Amino acid sequence: MELPYRWLNEPAHWQGDARVLTLRTDARTDFWRETFYGFVRDSGHAFLRPVTGDFTASATVTGGYEQLYDQAGLMLRIDEANWIKCGIEYTDGLMHFSVVVTRGVSDWSVVPLPDVGPTDPLFVRLTRHGDAVRVQFRFGEAHWQLARLCPFAADDAEVGVMACSPEREGFEATFRDIAVGPPIERNLHAE
Repeated sequence: MELPYRWLNEPAHWQGDARVLTLRTDARTDFWRETFYGFVRDSGHAFLRPVTGDFTASATVTGGYEQLYDQAGLMLRIDEANWIKCGIEYTDGLMHFSVVVTRGVSDWSVVPLPDVGPTDPLFVRLTRHGDAVRVQFRFGEAHWQLARLCPFAADDAEVGVMACSPEREGFEATFRDIAVGPPIERNLHAE
């Protein structure tokens, strides 16, 4: 039986389901805790379902990335102080693959994507093996690229897709084939 998804901070404008979901962000939405900026934001949009144990979550993401910090991708969330978000984020005039890991405070890592445009679909997946999470991405038929391997509690959580636009409203994102299933092979170097 497919578990139900629910909205955390439901956007005013959205349609679809886990097969194809489109949304337009509300004004100044974000997920962040403390580090560097000194503020806490928990207003981003996330379409989540319960998850326990080991799993792999994946989705295909496209968006109208135009303004600073426009972002869309996957989210794994235990509560407001313990979560991971990963996907495309627009910063410094360029799309980046971005991962924020939050365990009380947020940390942020980015991979510049100078040859990727906003219409190029991002394939993103997040795998939990016990108390470790692996974040990977690819474009087209390229091999999966490891973006992050980090410790993270193996507690019951929720997983799904998220989108934010900290500097504006109206960022549009589309998610296709949102899926949660058994974890991929544990070998970090296997395809």
